[in-house]
Amino acid sequence: MRRLRVAALALAVATLLLLLGPFLVPVPPLPCTTSPERLADPDSVFVPVGDLQVHARVAGSGEPTLILLHGFADSTFSWREAMAALDDRATLVAFDRPAFGLTSRPLWPFRGGENPYTPEAQADQTVALMDALGIERAVLVGHSAGGAIAVLATLRHPERVEALVLEAPAVSANIAPGWARWLARTPQGRYLGPLAARALPLSAPVLIRLAWHDAGSVTPEELIGYARPFQLCNWDRALWEHIAAGSPPNIAGRLDALDVPVLLVTGDDDRVIPTMETVRLAGELDAELVVMPRCGHVAHEECADAFVRAVGAFLDGLEGAP
Repeated sequence: MRRLRVAALALAVATLLLLLGPFLVPVPPLPCTTSPERLADPDSVFVPVGDLQVHARVAGSGEPTLILLHGFADSTFSWREAMAALDDRATLVAFDRPAFGLTSRPLWPFRGGENPYTPEAQADQTVALMDALGIERAVLVGHSAGGAIAVLATLRHPERVEALVLEAPAVSANIAPGWARWLARTPQGRYLGPLAARALPLSAPVLIRLAWHDAGSVTPEELIGYARPFQLCNWDRALWEHIAAGSPPNIAGRLDALDVPVLLVTGDDDRVIPTMETVRLAGELDAELVVMPRCGHVAHEECADAFVRAVGAFLDGLEGAP
């Protein structure tokens, strides 16, 4: 009997440590040094979409309209060269997905209970932004995780999408097990999670070497541009909420439901979404494919001229289609 009491006491102590121990780790808040409005570009707009203030940049005019969706840990900044090169032939809208860039960062508990960081919410936000800007149909251009959101938006709102341009899309990304996402969303996970999120700026040199074919071509000015959002309040907490919400769903089994023209773009040295994954996906979709030489995961930045030519030729084909 005494052994049972000792075991019960040990179990109770271990449970308390598990539940309360994380809160003993200090997580000091990061300083807020500026506001989204002060970091915005001259052509920036902040568009109300539900409870969000979505930061977007709009350029060009006429048809078609291209909605540009950036990848993980990126922002509208990544589309700067492509927008400048395409603004004479289309309307271009780049926006910061929640948790990134200058878009507002709701924190848990979320108003109305809806998590704005889930892939489904982000797909619907894309269409809601189109509604707010008076855009009926658009070509969705998605890079990496943004490519998966573009596909999901097309599957959920097929009547709103004219075509897809998918650059190294993460449509077959591994999904974290449900228990891991549950742990990340517990009070303990949400308390400690920002510490893990804060590793992102520190890992920038590693990520750049992984994402670029020629990491030496990244300029100091570009590094400053990528790092701008880390000056904002709660970027670490919002990033953890994005991670806890889960990766874009594995939609590879639903791709046969796509009924729009698709262009696949990849670099021949993509080490994030391996080049052959995009090549294989193009075959499954019977889509156009462009593989850019001496390019890594961010072809629209590293090989902007070739990317713009590929997108321009694809748009020409749309205009000539019956």
